[in-house]
Amino acid sequence: MFNIPNLFTASNLLCGVFAIILAFAGRIDIAPYFIFLAAVLDFFDGFLARLLKQQGELGKQLDSLADMISFGLAPGIMILVILVGQTTFVDPESLFFAHGEYITTSNKVEVEAAGTSFFSLEALNMSLQAWRTAFFEWKNINWLPFLGLIIPFFSMFRLAKFNIDTRQSESFIGLPTPANTIFFMAFPLLLAKYGEKTGWEHDVILWLVQPAVLVPVVVIMSLLLIAELPLFALKFKNFNWKGNEFRYIFLISCGILISTLLIWSIPIIVLLYLLLSFIQHILRKKSNA
Repeated sequence: MFNIPNLFTASNLLCGVFAIILAFAGRIDIAPYFIFLAAVLDFFDGFLARLLKQQGELGKQLDSLADMISFGLAPGIMILVILVGQTTFVDPESLFFAHGEYITTSNKVEVEAAGTSFFSLEALNMSLQAWRTAFFEWKNINWLPFLGLIIPFFSMFRLAKFNIDTRQSESFIGLPTPANTIFFMAFPLLLAKYGEKTGWEHDVILWLVQPAVLVPVVVIMSLLLIAELPLFALKFKNFNWKGNEFRYIFLISCGILISTLLIWSIPIIVLLYLLLSFIQHILRKKSNA
């Protein structure tokens, strides 16, 4: 039971738990890194199980349970917290000092002197406190943030389907939960990095986290988890170009995107993965016709 691969799986789960705790504490700048660590551990538990010949049904079930926390519940909580910050209003008379100016908070932080909308971890923490107080007093509760839990809802069905779907031994049918989670981890990282600055990055990320934009994105990506959409897996039977064209194109593109766009590359890479998989599927259908 407590072999090396299973301990890696358990560590994956604990990373998801830490990410959830940090998210509820308002530290969305740190929480995503525990998710990325969980993704690394998720890769290595399977790799070590094959290497050490310790594959089994127990490990398979443990992997799904851990993934449900790290790649189902944790990203849902992260989006929930972001939506709290965007929709939960705090007392506009509350003032605190940041970056050399007094600023007031509403659904976003507004620097009165500049007349510009900003995001800060301090403002998010105040919104979370106001949201928790509303539940404690059971009045004026803002329910919209719970739409973030659409992610774990569909992730549960995705993981259960993967366990019993024999078609997914060498490729995927539907978006894998780690890929979906990594896509959404870009949002808190970009908010933390550019929320308090000016420039196009600031404007774009504040537009993306508006509920009118973010909620539809959550719904679409969650539906892709259970969609009958064939997606290639990064499993090489050999390293020849023929038969691995899309894998190599994807990996080369990832290197270029990461080196040039940094954090912005994260959601683009996931969208590129979906696009290349769709193109591969269309070409295979044509060749088999």
